[in-house]
Amino acid sequence: MSTFAVVQLGVYLLVLVALAIPLGGYIARVLRGESLGPLRVLAPVERALYRVAGVRPEREMSALQYTAAVLLFSLVSALALYALQRLQAVVPLAPAGRDAVPPGVAFNTAVSFTTNTNWQAYGGETTMTPLTQMVGLTVQNFVSAAVGIAVLAAFVRGFARRAATGLGNFWADLVRVTLYVLLPLALVVALVLVATGVVQTLGDHATTTLLDGGGDRVIALGPVASQVAIKQLGTNGGGFFNVNSAHPLENPSAVAGFIELLAILLIPAALCFTFGRLVDDARQGVAVFLAMLAIFVPLTVGTIAAEEAGNPALAALAVDQGGSDLQGGGNLEGKEVRFGVAQSALWATATTAASNGSVDSMHDAYTPLGGLAPLWLIQLGEVVFGGVGSGLYGMLLFAVLAVFIAGLMVGRTPEYLGKKIEGFEIKMAVVALLVPAAATLLGAALAVTTPDAVAATSNPGPHGFSEILYAFSSAANNNGSAFAGLDASGDFYTVALGLAMLLGRYWVIVPVLAIAGRLAKKAPVPLSAGTLPTHTPLFIGLLVGVVLLLGALTFVPALALGPIAEHLTLP
Repeated sequence: MSTFAVVQLGVYLLVLVALAIPLGGYIARVLRGESLGPLRVLAPVERALYRVAGVRPEREMSALQYTAAVLLFSLVSALALYALQRLQAVVPLAPAGRDAVPPGVAFNTAVSFTTNTNWQAYGGETTMTPLTQMVGLTVQNFVSAAVGIAVLAAFVRGFARRAATGLGNFWADLVRVTLYVLLPLALVVALVLVATGVVQTLGDHATTTLLDGGGDRVIALGPVASQVAIKQLGTNGGGFFNVNSAHPLENPSAVAGFIELLAILLIPAALCFTFGRLVDDARQGVAVFLAMLAIFVPLTVGTIAAEEAGNPALAALAVDQGGSDLQGGGNLEGKEVRFGVAQSALWATATTAASNGSVDSMHDAYTPLGGLAPLWLIQLGEVVFGGVGSGLYGMLLFAVLAVFIAGLMVGRTPEYLGKKIEGFEIKMAVVALLVPAAATLLGAALAVTTPDAVAATSNPGPHGFSEILYAFSSAANNNGSAFAGLDASGDFYTVALGLAMLLGRYWVIVPVLAIAGRLAKKAPVPLSAGTLPTHTPLFIGLLVGVVLLLGALTFVPALALGPIAEHLTLP
């Protein structure tokens, strides 16, 4: 790694931690319903929303009721977004030539944005009207993220509450997270992005004349900054433009890139400290955060190092691959010069560690080993920071599995945060952890046996397989990024990936809430000499080991057919 890359990664992590700790405490106050200082001016808006919706926020929900509310809200959201896309040609703010979105793409997009995946089988500026972008996609960027945090809140209450039957109120959690967390943060970030050059307008396009006399060019415009802010903060990732955060109107400079990069991991990192506050033991949150960091940093370093080293076949021929001396040289193919190799590689690992999916470089152009790390980060289950809410409750499922394994080693009933972990909890955790993996591998296997699906790849051999494997990994784990060499707009991929997104989101949420309901009813177990401390370096190492071991056993055979085989067969 170059000195520039080391400094950049160090500064990024320091700023992230400095912002995440106080934000984590603030989110804990929001979820507890405590006073929020200056933002209490929004309380009348909150109460008005409850009155309009007929919601009693103080009314507790059981695990079954909470689950039903989550699923009902998600279903209505998906149907509304699908209808908006199909009718967009006849609603206001529809530019000439912008037709209804085809049924397959509309289904895929509705599922994608409702599940917080934001996989895009379309070009944003050429397919969606400004109204669809603002009312449909941006709204889902807020509420799908809020759903993830709400489910996390219910899960953590299962550990924190003693002999209780309720997990909170989903509608109250949804409103409070959206109103007091996501909206204020998005407003601040959007204003900062506008100041750095990100466009924000209701105009559909502008026309400019080329300096070389080549005629006029139409430049697509729209309310970009507002969507970019929440797409990063909510780990959504869907770009206003087709090339996502590589577009100069979405991400015009290295400064804007750093701000957007920081926003990707800000809330997922902060929620670790929120977790510690909610269970009244800050050490638990720090332990989970350090476990995530212990996986994220080495894989990030590996990606940056691989990209700075460049393609070994070209390096052997002394071919200049475009990287600057300041940044250590390397593979600049598919990367913007204004960002360079180091920041592009850092973005690639941050966006795949979180279930964000935005890209400022094309992962399809990475070296085989440089592309392997982001792909494996997705396949680990999006638990290394992960999506807002979903990443942390995924990591807590691994923590439940880790204490179970530790209990087997010493011959006693495992406990986590004072609650006994029994057969039901382990079965639900295994279901939640293995269903996305099964959707990934089975979907990829089906694709490579389907001629039309294989024909949609842009490269033969191992790299083409990597494109397919990446697509299903991204969909089933609600990431949304792509290798960019796969044409996913056909019927096979729009339907298959849409189903993978549904499995990856709700076959995790349902078991998580089932576990929460069982744990909330249990009385706490007194600490004893046999209790495994879950805040020590030993437990952090055990948790990291369980995540990496399960990820390796599940996906290394498939990775061996893709990026590993490609690396070994380089000329």
